[in-house]
Amino acid sequence: MAVVGFDVGFQNSYIAVARGGGIETVTNEFTDRCTPAVVSFGSKSRTIGNAAKNQLITNAKNTVFNFKRLHGRSFQDPIVQSERANLPYELVPMQDDRVGAKVMYMDEEHQFSIEQVSAMLLTKMKEVAEANLQKKALDCVISIPSFFTDAERRSVLDAAQIAGLNCLRLMNDTTAVALNYGIYKQDLPPPEEKPKNVVFVDMGHSAFQVSVCAFNKGKLKMLATAFDPYLGGRDFDQRLVEHFCAEFKSRYKLDVKSRVRALLRLQQECEKLKKLMSSNSTDIPLNIECFMDDKDVSGKMNRAQFEELCADLIERVSVPLVAVMEQAQLQLADIAAVEIVGGATRIPAVKAKIAKFFGKEVSTTLNADEAVARGCALQCAILSPAFKVREFSITDVMPFPVSLSWSSEADEPKGCHEVFCKNHASPFSKVITFYRKSPFVLEAFYSDPASLPYPEAKIGEFSVQNVSPQEDGERSKVKVKVRVNANGIVSVCSAAMLHKVKAEDHHKANTIEDMLEEGNSQDGVDDLDGQDKTHEKKDGDTLPSVDTENQPTPQSPPTDGENSHSNPESNLELNTHHPPDAKKPKMKVMHVGLPIEAKLTHQLGKDHLNFFTEQEGKMIMQDKLEKERNNAKNALEEYVYYFRHKLEGPYQMYLTSEDQGKFTELLTLTENWLYDEGDDQEKQVYLDKLAEIQKMGLPVQERYQEAEWRPKLFEEIKSKLHTYMKITEEYKNGDENYTHIDAQDMEKVTRCVKDTQQWVADASSAQDRLRLDQDPAVRSSEIRGKLQELENVCELVVNKPKPRVESPAEESMQTEGVNYKKVEDVALEEEVSLQNGEKSTAGMDLD
Repeated sequence: MAVVGFDVGFQNSYIAVARGGGIETVTNEFTDRCTPAVVSFGSKSRTIGNAAKNQLITNAKNTVFNFKRLHGRSFQDPIVQSERANLPYELVPMQDDRVGAKVMYMDEEHQFSIEQVSAMLLTKMKEVAEANLQKKALDCVISIPSFFTDAERRSVLDAAQIAGLNCLRLMNDTTAVALNYGIYKQDLPPPEEKPKNVVFVDMGHSAFQVSVCAFNKGKLKMLATAFDPYLGGRDFDQRLVEHFCAEFKSRYKLDVKSRVRALLRLQQECEKLKKLMSSNSTDIPLNIECFMDDKDVSGKMNRAQFEELCADLIERVSVPLVAVMEQAQLQLADIAAVEIVGGATRIPAVKAKIAKFFGKEVSTTLNADEAVARGCALQCAILSPAFKVREFSITDVMPFPVSLSWSSEADEPKGCHEVFCKNHASPFSKVITFYRKSPFVLEAFYSDPASLPYPEAKIGEFSVQNVSPQEDGERSKVKVKVRVNANGIVSVCSAAMLHKVKAEDHHKANTIEDMLEEGNSQDGVDDLDGQDKTHEKKDGDTLPSVDTENQPTPQSPPTDGENSHSNPESNLELNTHHPPDAKKPKMKVMHVGLPIEAKLTHQLGKDHLNFFTEQEGKMIMQDKLEKERNNAKNALEEYVYYFRHKLEGPYQMYLTSEDQGKFTELLTLTENWLYDEGDDQEKQVYLDKLAEIQKMGLPVQERYQEAEWRPKLFEEIKSKLHTYMKITEEYKNGDENYTHIDAQDMEKVTRCVKDTQQWVADASSAQDRLRLDQDPAVRSSEIRGKLQELENVCELVVNKPKPRVESPAEESMQTEGVNYKKVEDVALEEEVSLQNGEKSTAGMDLD
């Protein structure tokens, strides 16, 4: 089973696998550990990764990149409109108002959703992983920014499903880095001691994330997370682009922004310039040939000028640092280390700003580019049953507070309650009790829209169905389980109605309950059992609380000290009607599972998901066919050049001048055809042309090879014949080495040698009469066969072992019926025994 971690970045992606007892970042077909997050569409196929990035300038309108920020968003989203202005390809609204990319593919106009484009990149990463592992890669863990909302997270999961991947978990970038950091540490404090607090700072190409993590031996717990989704390496690049656009306009009268191709070239050069300035403080030149209107342009920049241009961006670095420390309620003295990752943290001014804030040198023990992918691969190995990994507990946090509101009955106001506060532990489950006579709707939403980097605060609506009053007309008690799962996705995962029945009907009630609860689970979570569970619990913990029969459970804060930061009203019951305190027949309570219908914000429908999956499969097949077509074309071109070169050299003597003229003409015609009408043909056409060339070329190639191999094989068989002839002569002369061989067997050797000599003489004579441009009279395979036949007959005879001759002493011993060992064996036994400190009696007896 393969274990794979995918770091799908804004600009670049990395793939890590578990192999050989460790985690390894693998390379793609370009031997590059980094795969660009770019997908390019052509008339015959699509290209992904490095090949697509090479087409970024030449095929800009059909090359999709910088799409990570578009996940789960509508076309009218302000972020989409902002990105749209800076992208050379066209963003369009899809049928469900989701954003999509319009490109020309297979000479037709296509619209692909962002989930589809992401699935294409994941398909490529999956192929790279499988090529390195030599096995199928289905299970994976995918990284996402910690500030992704529910809709964005579900969009990434949909992309993984379209690509045929089983995503075991979505993992926040900084959490993956923390796992990669902590699991190898041997000096972490024991669980009962004060934890080691480490700050992880990640500035990538598009976003800035900061997290504080508390480490103890065998576990990590995220304390807080903060971020600036709009501060990254590309913002620093953009300052350079703006600077040089203004400079080129004044110096060369060139409007760079009017030409997409020129702007993309300038962006690439500015990114290189930024990286060079990170390691050099002197002036760095920028030169671009034939930039616009056949003009060459040049400029220069140094680190001091660059930092002055980006002064406001550098100041923004401290804002998330302050926020995360306040949320974690820690002092700077409580921080043991500051680890930085992400490409943009290599900017000296950014690194200095972080170090100045914390008052200590930043640590770079982790690989800045690959740490996230390695952490994801570790998490995948932990979740996989095929790998044994050191036990390590991971507790993440929720980046935004989540509230729940519910529809009210006629005599009640609309209710609202914050279920999960900011930085609440995740994964986590809570149970809320309602009193209802009829079905009702719960709406989940983010409590603080102002802090949300997403225009829609609503997460979704969950309709709890099949609610009915009790037999006496009173309201039914309904327990609803609200959960944030390991992917950071919030849902109302199950609901159960407590139905009162008479004691004698309890057995029947349980049967009904079992039948109803079969379809209760919405996403694989545990259903509520017959006993009330604690209204707030961390996944994996069990804190039972017995509910008094027919009475509401009193409100109380959570008993788990680890959850003391959560809302004290988590043990929520909405009770507007208390049943009368009168004596009743003995009653028992059964839990009836209730179906829940979810309507989520920007949720991709199953029909769309199935259609996209089918479409991806067709495109994968088209890519495969196009690859085979190109391979056939390249093979034909390779044969043309190969035989043209050989005909002018060693092959020239092995065909007649007439055939050489025909063959040369055929090669010339094929070459001209390849660069004319043969540039774009079906695979079979190339195979037919190749067969035509091979029909003339392979016989020539064979004659040359036979002429090279045949003399060496003749020499080898003659050498063997000489050896065997010498043995037969020695046998005739009575050599004692061969006296044990029967005369009849030696006669076989003599006859075989004579027959083989005659065959070699005839074959050599027949071959000598032929020209080099004629097919050989004897082939190397025949000579090898004859040589093997000679060895099979002769070796068996001449290597026949001599019979063992016993000495007179041995014969005497056998006659007396005594089984003695040979002297040398006894001596060896004596030596071994003496080494072991024992006395050898055998040796003494012999003496």
